[in-house]
Amino acid sequence: MKNSFTEADYGNSVLDLFREMNYDYVYGPNIERNLRSPLYDDILEESLYRINPNCNDKAIIDALYKLRNFENVDLVTKNKVFMDYLQNGIPVKYQENGEETSTIVYLVDYEHVENNSFIVANQWTFIENCNKRPDILIFLNGMPIILIELKSPSREETNSSEAYRQIRNYMKEIPSMFIYNAICVLSDQLISKAGTITSGENRYMEWKTVDGNYEDTQYASFDTFFLGMFEKSRLLDIIKNFICFSNDGKQDIKILAAYHQYFAVNKAIKSTIRATETDGKAGVFWHTQGSGKSLSMVFYAHLLQDALNSPTIVVITDRNDLDDQLYGQFVKCIDFLRQKPEHARSREHLKEWLGGRKANGIIFTTMQKFEESFDVLSDRRNIIVMADEAHRSQYGLKEKVKMTINDQGQEEATLKMGIARTIRNSLPNASYIGFTGTPISMKDKSTREVFGNYIDIYDMTQAVEDGATRPVFYESRVIKLKLNEETIHLIDQEYELMSESSSEIVIEKSKKQLARMEAVLGADETLDSLVSDIIDHYENNREYLLTGKAMIVAYSRAIALKIYHRILNMRPDWKEKIAVVMTSSNNDPEEWRDIIGNKSHKEELAKKFKDDDDPLKIAIVVDMWLTGFDVPSLSTMYIYKPMRGHNLMQAIARVNRVYKEKEGGLIVDYIGIAGALKRAMNDYTARDRKRYGDPDIGKVAYPKFLEKLEICRDIFYDFDYYLFEHGTDLERARTISGGVNFIIEPSRQEDKDIFIKEAYALKQALSLCSSLVEEHLRIEAAFFESVRVLVLRLSDSGKAKSISLPEMNERINELLKHSIKSDGVINLFSDIHEEFSIFDTRFLDEVSKMKEKNLALELLKKLISDQLQIYRRTNVVKSEKFSDIIQRTINSYLNGMLSNEEVIQELLNLAKQIKLAKEAGNQLGLTDEEMAFYDALTKPEAIHDFYHNDELINLTKELTETLRKSKTVDWQKKKSARARMRMIVKKLLKKYKYPPEGMEDALQTVMVQCELWTDNVEYNQYD
Repeated sequence: MKNSFTEADYGNSVLDLFREMNYDYVYGPNIERNLRSPLYDDILEESLYRINPNCNDKAIIDALYKLRNFENVDLVTKNKVFMDYLQNGIPVKYQENGEETSTIVYLVDYEHVENNSFIVANQWTFIENCNKRPDILIFLNGMPIILIELKSPSREETNSSEAYRQIRNYMKEIPSMFIYNAICVLSDQLISKAGTITSGENRYMEWKTVDGNYEDTQYASFDTFFLGMFEKSRLLDIIKNFICFSNDGKQDIKILAAYHQYFAVNKAIKSTIRATETDGKAGVFWHTQGSGKSLSMVFYAHLLQDALNSPTIVVITDRNDLDDQLYGQFVKCIDFLRQKPEHARSREHLKEWLGGRKANGIIFTTMQKFEESFDVLSDRRNIIVMADEAHRSQYGLKEKVKMTINDQGQEEATLKMGIARTIRNSLPNASYIGFTGTPISMKDKSTREVFGNYIDIYDMTQAVEDGATRPVFYESRVIKLKLNEETIHLIDQEYELMSESSSEIVIEKSKKQLARMEAVLGADETLDSLVSDIIDHYENNREYLLTGKAMIVAYSRAIALKIYHRILNMRPDWKEKIAVVMTSSNNDPEEWRDIIGNKSHKEELAKKFKDDDDPLKIAIVVDMWLTGFDVPSLSTMYIYKPMRGHNLMQAIARVNRVYKEKEGGLIVDYIGIAGALKRAMNDYTARDRKRYGDPDIGKVAYPKFLEKLEICRDIFYDFDYYLFEHGTDLERARTISGGVNFIIEPSRQEDKDIFIKEAYALKQALSLCSSLVEEHLRIEAAFFESVRVLVLRLSDSGKAKSISLPEMNERINELLKHSIKSDGVINLFSDIHEEFSIFDTRFLDEVSKMKEKNLALELLKKLISDQLQIYRRTNVVKSEKFSDIIQRTINSYLNGMLSNEEVIQELLNLAKQIKLAKEAGNQLGLTDEEMAFYDALTKPEAIHDFYHNDELINLTKELTETLRKSKTVDWQKKKSARARMRMIVKKLLKKYKYPPEGMEDALQTVMVQCELWTDNVEYNQYD
C-alpha cells in the first residue's frame, strides 16, 4: 500500500472527475498522431464537418488552413486571433461555380452542447523547442483549450505556485500549444486556480461555487473548482461570453471572468429579460469596490446582445471623469463587444444617435445631459439603461424645491424634477439596471423605486476571502494636528450638513460654511503640522512598503496647492516624487496652471502613477482619482477632507486592490472620518460590519502584531538575540546565522514550521501598524523576519501563505550566491551574484569551518539535493548511488548515530565524491550526458574484466549518438514505439557483445538509463 498521495494519484482523481462529467478520456501514448502539432487533428476535422454540415469541403479546408497557420507575430496576438475564431467562427472565402463565396466556419456549436467533442487527455506529448507533456489537456473539438498543471498534495516542496512557474516555462518551450489555449489551470488539491496566458500568479482565481451561492466558500473542496468551471454547458458559456482581451494602448491583456462575475452577470441577464417584459426594473448589481465591476459591465453588455436580440445600451454616469474612465474600459474591449461605444456630446446628439437606429449601439452619457431638456429622446422598448453608481444623491423620482437668492436679495423657490424622473421621462419604455460598488442606503427608497431590488451581492468579506481585494485599515492622526475646539466643531457641522444633503436649502447653507472651513483648514499653522506629520509618517512607515505609492486627499483645490508647496519646501528633492491632480478652471490663478496642467498632462500623470517603477510616488488629489482609478500597488491614503457614505467608501477603496504581498490598504485620517466610516458600514452586510466595522489598526493590527511577536519570542526563548539590536553589524549578522542555526535543529521541526507561519503574520501586521510600534519592537520583529526569510531560502519550501512565488524565484538560490566568510558569518543582504556549488572547493572549505553546524548541515543538504535533482533526470546510476548515501547519512544523523560534526563530514565527503565523479568524465573525454550512459554500462564491478575501457567509451559515444539522432521520436507514444527503442539499443549492444554472459542484469540498467534519457530529452544539450 502506498504511504503517500502522489501527483500521479491526484492526476487520476482529476481525470475521474472529468469522466464523471461525461468527458471522453484518452491516454496520449495510445494515439497515432503528429507530435509536432498541438491539435488533435483527426477529431478537429471530424468536428468541423459535423458542426458545419452545410459548408462544402473548400470552406472547411480554408478554415483548417487558417487555424493551423498564423502570422509570425507574438504569442498573445496569435491567441487573440484564435479566441476570435473560437468565439465567433472563422470567416472563409472560396470559389464555387466560378464565383467567390464567403461564409463562416464555426469551431464550436454553442447552441447544442452535445454536438461538440469534449476530451480529457494525459501524457500528451508535444514537440516544439523541446519535448513536453503537460499533466492534463482538455480538447474541445480537437483544440487544446485547457491546460492543467498539477502538483502533489503530499509533497511540501511543491505547490500551486510551482505549477504556475511550470506553465510559464511551457509558454517558452512549447508556445504553439498556447495559441489554442483559452484557460490555464494550476492545482495542488488544496488550491485550484484558473487564469490566462497573460495572468500574473496573483490574477489566477479560485472557482468556489457550482451554483452561484457565495456561502461557505472559504474552504471549498477541490472538486468544486472543476465541477464549477468545467460542466460542459458552463465551460462553453465561459469561453463564448466570459473571456475577453483588454488593450490599454501598450499591450493586450487576456481576461477571464471570476466566478462571482460569471454568476452575477448571468443573474443580471435573466433579471433584465424579465424587466423588459414587465416593469422595466432590472435591479441593482452590488459588487464591492475593486472586485471588477467595470469588467462585469462589459461582460453584461456583451451577453445582452444575444439575450435580447441586439438592444441599444445607454450607459449613464454622474461625472465626466467617471464617464471617461468607464468609456475607456469599454473601448479597451471593442473586439469582444464587436461594436464601438460612443460618447454623447450633448442631449441633441444623444437624441439623434438614438433616433438613427432601431437596435444595437452602446452610448455613454452623463446625467447632466438629461437635464438640458425634457422632451422624449426615444420611446423604444429595446433600450437598456446601465447606471453606474446608482445612489440616492444621484437618482431621485420626486420633485424638489430649490431655494435661491435673486439679484434683489429676495429668496426664490424653484421646483426641480428628480433626475431619475427626468431620465424616465426621456426614455419612457427603457429598462433600468444599476451597478454599484457600495450598498444602497437603508433610507434610500428612491434607488429601489428606479432600479428594483438587488440582483447579486458580492460583499467586502467575500472579495477579501477570494483574494479579489485586500482589506482596508484605519489610523487616526487627528491629534497630531492639535485642532482647536472651533475647528472640530466646524468639521462636525460639515458632517451634519452632508448627512442632510438631500435638502437643497441645507446645501445652500453648507456652501456658506465652506469659506469658514477653507480658512480654518487652510491656516498656515495647521497645514505646517499636517505636512510635517505626513512626511514623517510616510518616510518612517510607508515609503519603502511595496512601491511607496500614496495619495493625499485635500479639502479643496487651494489647500491641495498649499500642501504641495509645503512638501517641496521641506523636501526640495521630491520634485519628481509628488504631483497635484485636480480639475482646472478659467478663473484659476496663473501660477496654478503650470502645476495642474491640461488634460494630456493629467493623463501623463495617471500613466506615471500607475507605473510601479516611476519616480512619481505621491499624488495630491481633491475629487479626481477617488473613484474608478486603479493602482494596485497603492497602499496608503492620507485624508484631509470630510467625506461620508458611498463617497467615502469609494475613495478609501483606492487602496484595496490586490498587489503581490500587500496585506491591506491603510487610511491615515487627519479630519475625523471614524464616525462616518462606522455609519457607512451600517449599510453593508452583517458579516462585513462584523469583520470590517471597526478597522482601526490600534484595535486590529497592533494587537495582532503583539500577539505574533509573543509567539516568536516563546519559540526563541532559549536563544539570546540581544546583539541583533545592540551589537555591531558583524555581531548582528552572526546573531541571524545563530538564530537560523537554532530554529533548524531537527528536534525543533514543529517549532520551525510554526515559526515560519507566525513570523510571516508578524511581518504583515507590522506593515500596517509600524507607526504605532516602538522602535525596539520593530527591531526585534526585523530579527525574526531575517531568520524567517533565510530559513525559507535554505529549505526551498515556501508555502503559498509564507512566501510568494516571485519572491521565491528571486530568493531560491540567493543563499548560495552570498559570500560565506571564514568566521562563519553569512552576509544575508549583499548583492554579490557569484554562484557557489559543491564543485567549488573554497566554498566547501568555508562551510566546513562554520560555527553554526545546523546551518552548515542544511546548506550542504541543499547543495547536494540540487545536484541530485539533476542526476535524477539524467543519470540513473549516480542518482541511485548518491541518493542512497545521503539518505543513509541523514537517517543515521536523525537516529542519533552521527553528531553534527560527523554528518557534516560525511556530506562533505559525498560532495567530494560528486565532484570527483564529474571530473572522471572529463578525464575520459565524455560529456555529462555521455557519462550517464558510461556509468550505466560500467555499473557491474567486473565489467572491465571483459572489455577494454576504449571499447566501453566507443560504445558509450555510439549509444548516445544513436539516441540523440532519434530524439524527435516520442518513445512514450505507445508501447510499440518504446519496444522499437529497446530493439535499437539491443542491436547496438549486441554489436559490442554487451552484456557478457552471466551479467544480464546489466542490460536492465542500460535500458532504464535510455528510458530516463528519452523521458527527459529536453534537459539534454543537443548538438
